[in-house]
Amino acid sequence: MTITKADLVQQVFKNHGDLTKSQATDAVEAFLRLSKDTLITGSDLLLSGFGKFNVRDKNPRRGRNPQSGEDLMLNARRVVTFKPSGILRDKVNEV
Repeated sequence: MTITKADLVQQVFKNHGDLTKSQATDAVEAFLRLSKDTLITGSDLLLSGFGKFNVRDKNPRRGRNPQSGEDLMLNARRVVTFKPSGILRDKVNEV
């Protein structure tokens, strides 16, 4: 099962009776926007009890086109990695 942004909005709306659906949507959008902006600047995002999103720089490297077998050079890039907290990892493994 996949949780969508609309599902998140619905859960925030249901769990916070004092919020309207529009306010719940704004809250989820604000959180996602702040999270994206943090990662775009290269900063890490730590959510206690959930995990840490890291931005890593990857060096250029040699690659190969699997269809043609041709060697090529892959450009340097930044990637986002996620490391779950011990609490989350334990909860996931209980299931």
